Amino acid sequence: MMSEPEPPLWEQQWEQHRSLPQGERLQKVLASVGLGSRRSCEDLIEAGRVTVNGEIAVLGRRVDPNHDQIAVDNVPIGVRPGLVHYLLNKPAGVITASSDPHGRRTVLDLVPESPRVFAVGRLDLDTEGLLVVTNDGDLAQHIAHPRHGVDKEYLAEVDAGPVSAGALRRLREGVELDDGPTAPARVSQPEPGILRLVIHEGRNRQVRRMCEVVGHPVLRLVRTRIGPITDRSLAPGHWRQLDPAEVLALARAVRSESGNPADDRYDQSP
Repeated sequence: MMSEPEPPLWEQQWEQHRSLPQGERLQKVLASVGLGSRRSCEDLIEAGRVTVNGEIAVLGRRVDPNHDQIAVDNVPIGVRPGLVHYLLNKPAGVITASSDPHGRRTVLDLVPESPRVFAVGRLDLDTEGLLVVTNDGDLAQHIAHPRHGVDKEYLAEVDAGPVSAGALRRLREGVELDDGPTAPARVSQPEPGILRLVIHEGRNRQVRRMCEVVGHPVLRLVRTRIGPITDRSLAPGHWRQLDPAEVLALARAVRSESGNPADDRYDQSP
């Protein structure tokens, strides 16, 4: 019995083409979210640094931004159309919630109504400072989860005068709270009664409770940094879009489960 003849080469290639994922070219999608020019994004793909749904991508790959999971250097990249990432400087007296039964202003009153967004993490009513507001659920989940070690930096004005070397040491080593011991913090005192603290946990009113335990209740608390993101020029009550490089830097930060390395601003001096 004679075997069926193989189809012509052009027909084989056509069938292979039909079996490939359809959608937008991967390098175009990467370029559209600010990872560089299409040529530089092609270089990323050719270097094997881009994955789609966990598989190393090849040049010419097409993707569906609404469904495919894309990562660069193992960092998930948000590519769905319509994603927004706002950096908000929350004033005191504004609550971190989508609505309030008592009619108080919320952080969502300070940013555009559309598209619908939510705050990543929380700042209590009296705490001021930086907050990420987005509709990027994947990134938000990673920022908020303490096991990813994303640093949050605070400036705290505290009561009871200058903080002693012993109290600073306790904060750095971790203090006992009613819900368990805190992880070690990076703490310095740039001037008497002013503390700079960096933590990666996200417990309720954690910085305030830590300072109270060592005898220095907080008078004013401002969050000044989230991972690599900071902005001293952003006025209270104002917001701006995070640029693509900042979103990527934030995504890289949340991949670290051991926290960010110490830097020279935290010399551990009293």
